Amino acid sequence: MSENALPARLEAQAHSLGFDLVGVAPAQTPTEALQAYLGWLARGDHGEMAYMARADRVARRADPALILPGVRSLVCVAVHYDSGPPPPPDPLHGRVARYAWGQDYHDWMLPRLEELAAWLRAEAGSVAHRAYVDTGPLLERAFAARAGLGFIGKNTCLIHPRLGSWLLLGVLLVDVDLPAGEPLPARCGSCTRCLDACPTGALTAPYRLDARRCIACLTIEHGGPIPPELRPLLGDRVFGCDECQAVCPWQRFSPPTAVAAFRAADAGRAAPSLLELLAMDEEAFRRRFAGTPLLRTGRERLQRNAAVALGNAGDPRAVPALRRALDDPSPLVREHAAWALERLGTAAAAPGLQEP
Repeated sequence: MSENALPARLEAQAHSLGFDLVGVAPAQTPTEALQAYLGWLARGDHGEMAYMARADRVARRADPALILPGVRSLVCVAVHYDSGPPPPPDPLHGRVARYAWGQDYHDWMLPRLEELAAWLRAEAGSVAHRAYVDTGPLLERAFAARAGLGFIGKNTCLIHPRLGSWLLLGVLLVDVDLPAGEPLPARCGSCTRCLDACPTGALTAPYRLDARRCIACLTIEHGGPIPPELRPLLGDRVFGCDECQAVCPWQRFSPPTAVAAFRAADAGRAAPSLLELLAMDEEAFRRRFAGTPLLRTGRERLQRNAAVALGNAGDPRAVPALRRALDDPSPLVREHAAWALERLGTAAAAPGLQEP
């Protein structure tokens, strides 16, 4: 096989494995993206995600050769996950970000990246590689943009002109030279819909996200109490947030995903019952969310989020469940149940503020 034929065959193989987009970036972290990342850390915008600022991880983000010695190219892939609009709002049901409606994307993408690496090894001879699906110290979106998979939008997401930003990214570091893709020009223009739509003002400027205010970070990454001033702004969101993506004009071209694993098996995946969430014990939680992204946030955080959503719903039918949650073993759940009861206008909140 000629060397010139390899890129086209690589692209065809990636598509055959189910990836919608594939491109190659050289193994140098884009300077502008790295400087933006360092500025993000300096401002403290990473919030509780202290691992993002660890010196060893910062160094590896700056130099992929510290991850894979001899790395020459990064094969970037993306799969489209949008399975349609969410169910109609219901005061006793929460909202889950679209990427989490189906199977955990790590479980779907990583084996396919390894298959792609095995194929490349068979085609090109000895190939060292590392595969990551947002689990390694890489600026994935910057590399994907450099590879030509899309452009970085003002909401900090990678946007493809045809698929929008409902994209899950994977990266394969390899020690072989592959032709790099052509970056796409930024196409946000004067649009600020994403900044205007952010419920908490987490998009503090174009291309700048403060994770301390981001609902996705607050409901998933943040382990402690949600700041009281932000709780009303969460609305009914219990896992992630899609607002800055949903309003983007580029989403109007987005077709439904071709991957059945990313579609909601039932309406309860996209809009789970808040009363059921609040009543789950650990076994029920693990059984209900096995194999989905919600499992990694843990029962305690998900019930914290459910309590906040019930407080925001303003529905008195939530009061009995919230009162029962005042006896939950977790101080975190009790505190947020008490807040919700107080917001609903009942004096039953006071006991929940007491430690056992």
